[in-house]
Amino acid sequence: MVDSQHRGQSAGVSFADYEDWRGLVIGLLGAVALTRLMTTLLFEVSPTDPITFGVVALCLIVTALLACYIPARRATKVDPLIALRYE
Repeated sequence: MVDSQHRGQSAGVSFADYEDWRGLVIGLLGAVALTRLMTTLLFEVSPTDPITFGVVALCLIVTALLACYIPARRATKVDPLIALRYE
């Protein structure tokens, strides 16, 4: 019998594991599709320049990591007893 918590899983891989890849593929396809609109704004850069796509992706990754790291770093400096007592 299948446990109710593991109903969507088969062989240890859940459906949620593939959502990241689908979003990545949809995002890249959308970016390539919008390059025709962006050609008038670009100067001496091809619309599908892989270096530009890579740099933009890297900037977004660094921004996301900093958005997670900075609040987590601040949270580690708070005494748990004081935080619990505050509530």
